[in-house]
Amino acid sequence: MKMNTSKVFATIMFLALAITSCKQQKKDADNETVSEVETMEEKPNSITLEKLQGSPAYENASLVLENPDSGKIAQGGEVDFAFAVNNYELGTQTEGPNVELLANSGKGQHIHFILNNQPYSAHYEPTFKKEIPDGVHHLVAFLSRSYHESVKNENSVVVRKLEVGPNAEDTLGLDMEAPTLIYSRPKGEYSGADTKNVLLDFFVLNTTLSEDGDKVRATINGEEFIIAEWAPYIMTGLPMGEVTIQLELLDREGNLIPGPFNKVVRTVTLKP
Repeated sequence: MKMNTSKVFATIMFLALAITSCKQQKKDADNETVSEVETMEEKPNSITLEKLQGSPAYENASLVLENPDSGKIAQGGEVDFAFAVNNYELGTQTEGPNVELLANSGKGQHIHFILNNQPYSAHYEPTFKKEIPDGVHHLVAFLSRSYHESVKNENSVVVRKLEVGPNAEDTLGLDMEAPTLIYSRPKGEYSGADTKNVLLDFFVLNTTLSEDGDKVRATINGEEFIIAEWAPYIMTGLPMGEVTIQLELLDREGNLIPGPFNKVVRTVTLKP
């Protein structure tokens, strides 16, 4: 049988082009895979959370609320508060390397005063006035180092239920004996060197944290961390701009423990 030379040549050229095309597609696919791997490897480091160490313990420091001397206050408005501070000096700089590591108050050591788990006010003297509205309130006050790390011992904190006004109404459903999470840091704005290491600190009341018990889940810009030890922590790798921190107090099964303060969200701002 006589073959058509032109048809044979056309068939050969078609097969050659097809093979070349397949090889190029494979090469492109390989290059794309390599590109994806390189992109993953070049991705900036994610946020890290590490336990802060090296702070003086102040194991014998104590804070006592002397005024008001009871939890009942006749009416809302400006209230005088007076604390007794023992084995701890307000207004001085905390000693140790963490003064340079973290955002530090030039005014020194102080009291964090927190009402209903709202952002704290810092007080460098043991007596001050605070505006307290009518109602039932959950007060937590504790000693703070100059770089805002709380002093964590059984005597360094005051927890008090305040009933303010003649018809104080409990709108929060407070159980002062229930496991409770109190947010402290971070707070406000950070700039320059203070953005490199940012303190994450909180108080836990009426419970302890452990690997097989209650825990705190910290969600920082969407990244989750499970905290099984009550301690201060350093956040690194935070981006400039707004940073959102959510803290939740969880039971051993990972369920949110009921309570008005056991899930809290705060936003801070980092600037170059």
